Amino acid sequence: MTVDSRHQLEAAIMGYEMRIEHEPQAPVSEAEALAAGMVVRALNAWYGSCQALREVNLLVAPRRITAVIGPSGCGKSTLIRCLNRMHEVVPEARATGQVLLRGEDMYATGVDPVVVRRRVGMVFQKPNPFPTMSVFDNVAAGLRLNGFLVRRSQIAGTVEKSLRQAALWDEVKDKLNRPATELSGGQQQRLCIARALAVEPEVVLMDEPCSALDPVATLKIEDLMRELAKEYTIVIVTHNMQQAARVSDYTAVMMMAEDCAGEMIEFGNTRELFTKPKEKRTEDYITGRFG
Repeated sequence: MTVDSRHQLEAAIMGYEMRIEHEPQAPVSEAEALAAGMVVRALNAWYGSCQALREVNLLVAPRRITAVIGPSGCGKSTLIRCLNRMHEVVPEARATGQVLLRGEDMYATGVDPVVVRRRVGMVFQKPNPFPTMSVFDNVAAGLRLNGFLVRRSQIAGTVEKSLRQAALWDEVKDKLNRPATELSGGQQQRLCIARALAVEPEVVLMDEPCSALDPVATLKIEDLMRELAKEYTIVIVTHNMQQAARVSDYTAVMMMAEDCAGEMIEFGNTRELFTKPKEKRTEDYITGRFG
């Protein structure tokens, strides 16, 4: 790790600690996560014969931000794709274990994966607005696909609400009928967040949502995440440790085992994990000694 990157990480942690002083953190417990958040128990995942995750356990606190960090290839994206059953969309992919949302097992027999994906929304690494649709229709697409509302007059209110939640309304209110592809990269990502929020999910998953954005757009997304955490449970995968230190309340560290299966080696309060990690591998990773 360079001197500059060390200073950036120290500044991020300092900023986090200043925020903590003004925002007391409720301790995450299994009872709390079961009641209103998510609980992951003994989660295993495969791509064909290759095991991608091994015995992952995680508590996701309600209305908090949980960050998942770790080197490339350690199973971070696979983990959050398992949380809304998108993993099984990949040919020959499968998963075992439990993912409990408000106490209900999302992998139980008879649970509709489509309903799971509505309750647990996803924002991807690169902005992916529907290129042939307008700004308005991009946000409305989820509503129509899920059969929520059918009339444009009914949908309009939800579209505006979602764009406001995504801190985008003032920038696009006069461009609602323009192609979504005319927006900047950062605006497109916030549009995708608005689209995910339109169906009123209980949990929002974000898979490296800022990796394709410039620093200014990244800060806007981070500010947005903190605002959304007042109403939504958020899980974010990020390679950016400064970002994890800035925005998350809890952090989970993933590592790759010798057989390439991803394992969770540490989980805890973000401030404590970054300043006093319990695992030597965690300390080596966040200080740049490997990864």
